[in-house]
Amino acid sequence: MTHVLDQPVRPEAGAAPGDRTARRRALLRWIAVHSLGVAAALFFVLPFVFLLLTSLMSDSQALSRDLVPHTWEWGNYRKVLDTPGFLTWWKNTLVYAGLGTVLTVVSSIPVAYALAKFRFRGRGLALMLVISMMMLPPQVVVIPMYLFWAKQLDLSGTLWPLIVPMAFGDAFSIFLLRQFLTTIPNEYVDAAKVDGCGELRTLIRVVLPMAKPGIAAVALFQFFYAWNDYFGPQIYASENPGAWTLSYGLESFKGAHHTDWNLTMAATVLVMAPVILVFFFAQKAFVEGVTLTGVKG
Repeated sequence: MTHVLDQPVRPEAGAAPGDRTARRRALLRWIAVHSLGVAAALFFVLPFVFLLLTSLMSDSQALSRDLVPHTWEWGNYRKVLDTPGFLTWWKNTLVYAGLGTVLTVVSSIPVAYALAKFRFRGRGLALMLVISMMMLPPQVVVIPMYLFWAKQLDLSGTLWPLIVPMAFGDAFSIFLLRQFLTTIPNEYVDAAKVDGCGELRTLIRVVLPMAKPGIAAVALFQFFYAWNDYFGPQIYASENPGAWTLSYGLESFKGAHHTDWNLTMAATVLVMAPVILVFFFAQKAFVEGVTLTGVKG
């Protein structure tokens, strides 16, 4: 009996101590990584949840410590939409963001294609100029540009000084598209030219279908920029409330309803909702486009 008790306990067959330790470490690592992921997700999501819940509170509860509405005041959104000028700001923002995005993409694609696929003297210098324009703050040229649009063309009080320049390309969009187009093998372009395609037809029929992720990324960047732009409308459209955008009009709305936090939050949700929805439905193309632009320089 003593001999039996003195024998060491052997581990089960197929379960070596090293394997159990490795599995335990892998499980702990999985738990740690996912815990950090959940914590980070909550860190970014909770402010939006607070914003949404506050927008559905009554006037008195919005200033209290309660986090959940006692009564769900969906009428707050109707009050915001019925605010004079709010729908006009919405329409102006759609025109500015939509038309500006189309003009930027259409005008930037040919320049990016030339910088990526053409071989000509001065191409490196042209690329350096594009990069230099990316580093130039808009505040540096705001005074001469304002004098040109307001004094020479008399377009102050409108959004045209912000929309028209987008028809001549954007440095960031050109650079991003150029980086993406360099990932497309030159063999496809050469094969199209051998088949008799000119440069324009090669661009439209061969390059653009392969560049959809990059184009989507550029379009989303430009749409988000125009939708959230505050500086431009403040400079050119501040004197005309009929030309205000949501970003600039929201500042006026907060000033008029600085004590009505529920209405201010509701207006903020209405301003943010289109951007969140666009990114939600286009995030796959956006992430793919941004990722592939760094594959080849």
